[in-house]
This record gives sequence, C-alpha cells and structure tokens, in this order.
Amino acid sequence: MRNIKLIIEYDGKGFGGWQKQPNKLNIQGEIELAIELITGEKVDLIASGRTDAGVHSLGQTANFKTNSNISIEKIPNAINSKLKKSIRIKYAEEVEERFHSRYNCKSKKYRYIINNSQTGSAIYRALEYNVTNNIDIEKMKQASKYLEGEHDFTSFKASGTSGKNSVRTIYKINIEKKDERIYMEYEGNGFLYNMVRIISGTLIDVGIGKIKPEDVKRILEAKDRKLAGKTLPPHGLYLVEVNY
Repeated sequence: MRNIKLIIEYDGKGFGGWQKQPNKLNIQGEIELAIELITGEKVDLIASGRTDAGVHSLGQTANFKTNSNISIEKIPNAINSKLKKSIRIKYAEEVEERFHSRYNCKSKKYRYIINNSQTGSAIYRALEYNVTNNIDIEKMKQASKYLEGEHDFTSFKASGTSGKNSVRTIYKINIEKKDERIYMEYEGNGFLYNMVRIISGTLIDVGIGKIKPEDVKRILEAKDRKLAGKTLPPHGLYLVEVNY
C-alpha cells in the first residue's frame, strides 16, 4: 500500500469548502472522484485541515493510500485530467505509511488580501476584499504584535464554535502594502474557526482608526467575541502553505 502526499491549489469560488458534504460541491469530493477514475479505487483523502466555502488555497496538503502502481511523476497530471480547472494538483510524492496530513502538521500560513482602492478590481473581485477607507498599516503592524505568541484566542473565533481549547500560537504576523493591495500573513501552529478572518477584520478596524492598536490587547484578554472586529468575507483568504 502506497501513501501519496499531494500539494493542491484551488479557487474556492463556487465550492462549499474542502470537506465532503451532501448536495454541495466540495474540493475533497472532487479530488476523491478524480482519483477513483484513474485508479479504480475509492480513497479517503486526508487534508491538513478544512477550508471554508469560498476560501482559496495555494498549498493545501492532503494524502491518500492506494494500491495503484501509477508512477509518482504521472500522478499530478493524471488527477488533473479528471478535475475542474479550478482545482490543480501541483505536486505529488510518495511518503512513509505513517504520514498523516493533519496529525503531522507543525504549522500553517494563511494570507488575507485587501484591495485598498476606491474602485476595487473587476478582474480580481472574487480573489480579494475591497476596503475604500484610508488604511494606516503601521498601526496595524503595531496592533499585530499583541497577537503573536501563545494566547487564548476566544475573542477571535466564531461564536458557537465547538471545542473548549482556544489556545493557539501565532509565530509571526507580517503586514505589507504593495501598490493598492495590503497583504496580511499569519503563520501559526493552528487556527480556530474564522480566526484569521476575524483577526484581519480587527486589524482593519485599527488601520482605519476605528480602534487603537493597544485595544487589540484588551480585546484578546477579554475573551469576548463581541469586542473584536467583523469576520471578513472568505474570498480574500488563502491557505498559503502547510509545514511538516
């Protein structure tokens, strides 16, 4: 039995997220069907984690077990030939049998993209979120430092999220502006449901002057979702890479 690791890129628009679910187009189900078509086997595709409806990926990692003898070099193109163009297998490698995309994950990097222009973009409108206000990224950078390290991120997870443990570690937050776009990148050992989108919304509140940078520390310590900013839309969010 071979264990195959995949690196996957996808445009989340039109999909109900990664996870298989009845009556909703999903990334996992599409790839599993493609694998079945080329191997004749039904497989269980294990991802590093779920992405929500509308969220994109530049480097989702997943693995599956197979008895197929298709050469590893041919697997990406073989699977891609059976997939929608909005999902691409970028890379495949054979890994040890014990490798597990979720359990062996050490860190993930996410990116949220803001278009900070008055008009937004016609071409990239489904790939970024438009904010027309003037944004002070230096204040955002100052605020982001309060969020780095190990904290209880209850204030930055979706209300009603199951699970008692809200402690996560953010290793680094990087914010930069290139022309009319602002890129917010987060690397951490794991993220709660909607955590990146809520943090991004809160940092934008800092950038537009709605709250002060030091208010982020107070919001974090309060462990109260109602104090944090809004959850930004999913179409500006990307899973960039998964590290093992």
